[in-house]
Amino acid sequence: MNLANRRQFLKHTASAVTGLAALRPGSLRANPLGLPIGLELYTVRNELEKDFAATIKNVAAIGYKEVELYAFLNKSASEIRRTISGNGLVCPVAHYDMTLEPRLAQEIEYAHELGLQYMLVAWLTPEERKSLDQYKRYAEFFNRAGAETKKAGIQFGYHNHNFEFKTFNGVTPFDELLRLTDPQLVKIELDCFWMTWAGRDPVAYMKRDPERFPLLHIKDRKPGWETSTDVDDKPGPFTEVGRGIIDWKPIFAAASAVKHYFVEQDFCDRPPLESARISYEYLKQLS
Repeated sequence: MNLANRRQFLKHTASAVTGLAALRPGSLRANPLGLPIGLELYTVRNELEKDFAATIKNVAAIGYKEVELYAFLNKSASEIRRTISGNGLVCPVAHYDMTLEPRLAQEIEYAHELGLQYMLVAWLTPEERKSLDQYKRYAEFFNRAGAETKKAGIQFGYHNHNFEFKTFNGVTPFDELLRLTDPQLVKIELDCFWMTWAGRDPVAYMKRDPERFPLLHIKDRKPGWETSTDVDDKPGPFTEVGRGIIDWKPIFAAASAVKHYFVEQDFCDRPPLESARISYEYLKQLS
């Protein structure tokens, strides 16, 4: 076999093997979904507040290719974008709370300058989640916000915790948000830790409506913690991805429409950058 024919043979053989792997039920490539692994920067919030530029550099050095912002740390959009891109990273997503509502126009302008693809409401205070009527009002705002962000080429969305699964007279607020919001205007960043802690199955939600869930939060939970719909946002149940009880393979297998996913660890038993590295290494080799 001459060199040209050998190269052609190897090319066709590689294509065939790739095709067979893709057809094998439940098969996964290393680095789940073949997407860049992202980090929610809340994981390293204390480090960022001390030295933003150095922390971003350290995140990139681990191997992460994307980051998600939890706050803007009193910095201009241009400064944040310059620091992130200067380290070979991209930032497609940022989190907000309900203070976004009266400042929507200004925040859209900032997000556009930052180069965001998604703006997500990611937190409701205890006072903001006392009734189903409150969630219904949020659904109305989310639809309006989604229409406005769409004009700027940005997708609006919501990030869940576990409290959205605390029922009111048998009605689950999370399901109401899905029902009352336009699927094209309001997407969901599915946080697997919080949803499983609430006793719900991320796989079931993604299989039911995969296009609704283009974003995932990947964080793990230690054994020995009972399911709950009450937020316990304190050190305790959080652990590195792959060192907890969540079964990640079926979640990734169901994530057919996911475009970005982010590691997050709210509290760490070791230096946060070390925890971020452990999670990255696990996901990098997951197959």
